[in-house]
Amino acid sequence: MSIPIVPQAPGTSPSDEAGAVRANDVLHHMRPGPLQLQALPPLSVYVHLPWCLRKCPYCDFNSHEWKSRQGEGEAFPEQRYIDAVLADLDAALPLVWGRTVHSVFIGGGTPSLFSPEGIDRLLGEMRARLKFTPDCEITLEANPGTFERERFRAFRGAGATRLSVGVQSFNDAHLKALGRVHDRSQAIAAVEEARDAFDTFNIDLMYALPGQSAEQLQADLEQALALQPPHLSVYHLTLEPNTYFAKHPPKNLPPEDDAYAMLDAITAATGAAGLARYEVSAYAREGHRCWHNLNYWQFGDYLGLGAGAHGKLSFAHRIVRQVRFRDPRLYMDNALAGRAVAQSDDVALADLPFEYMLNALRLKDGFSFAQFGERTGLAITAIQRALEEAEHKGLLARDLWHAWPTEKGFDFLSDLQEMFLPDTAGQ
Repeated sequence: MSIPIVPQAPGTSPSDEAGAVRANDVLHHMRPGPLQLQALPPLSVYVHLPWCLRKCPYCDFNSHEWKSRQGEGEAFPEQRYIDAVLADLDAALPLVWGRTVHSVFIGGGTPSLFSPEGIDRLLGEMRARLKFTPDCEITLEANPGTFERERFRAFRGAGATRLSVGVQSFNDAHLKALGRVHDRSQAIAAVEEARDAFDTFNIDLMYALPGQSAEQLQADLEQALALQPPHLSVYHLTLEPNTYFAKHPPKNLPPEDDAYAMLDAITAATGAAGLARYEVSAYAREGHRCWHNLNYWQFGDYLGLGAGAHGKLSFAHRIVRQVRFRDPRLYMDNALAGRAVAQSDDVALADLPFEYMLNALRLKDGFSFAQFGERTGLAITAIQRALEEAEHKGLLARDLWHAWPTEKGFDFLSDLQEMFLPDTAGQ
């Protein structure tokens, strides 16, 4: 999974032209402001491809079922959507001109619904417009339900360097409960194909599933680790607002204490297999950490393209967050007209400590005080009180140069992050 696509306020009409121009006006963003950033952070690009075969009941990402429209005889709008993303990029180029792209993440939805030829065109056109590093990490999300033999290899040929396979479980009953369109055998075949086609790949798993026992979780872990993934992401099933599960909660969810025990089992099993926990939900072998997600957690910049995509861009005197139109049709109409951005706002000075900590504290290694200053433009005194309180409560440890969450802090991460909200961090 990539970083969540946060739902935007509903909108049904194109943005006004003046607002769209301002959103991509580099001179507007370069005007004097409250910050003084000495250098810009690394830049990534996120591309959102919004369609799925089926909307999963737990999913709060901006995903839309395509299957429901097939009966109308409508062709899958792959080319028009790619045209829209490229038009979106063209309009945004002044904001990132001259900067180097270190990673690209193509998320969804189910990006593997798009053809390898479409992905090849998308990445080729992006390379023509942006400066990629020679070792640029390019991740594509894929689901076993869209798996075809040799399809993953074709995505490698199209330019993807890393595949993230959304397995979630190897238990057929749990897959059915989660609304997944694949079964155990398809999941294993897809991961084997990813392993054969890519030098590095990720498996997504979920735990604390309806009716899931400790033994069933162990079986999922054993199967996943037997496939020798260099990276494993494991997420606690949560009932997110505006999802089917939020309205109709599944029965027999494991109690909280059982869920904590499951997490301990995950950490133990992955560690024994040589995968170190480097982020609250991520485990990796040496040299296989996801660079793109690390850039998120270290408060790097990312240009968000596609329906509902969020972006964060730094300038000399401000940090800007942008949101694209959420509805795919509305997005395509606006993007092709040069107006893909639905919302563009400066991050308030008082909000910067929490925004930074919301990301950085997800990392086991935490953050350096120097990086906090570089990425936010703030002095460490802005969070001094919150640091002291978190340390006093045993949620955080620090030395003269950096701070990191303790084991207790990892277990109670939300509590730790909330200590840096504006009304509690001494702003």
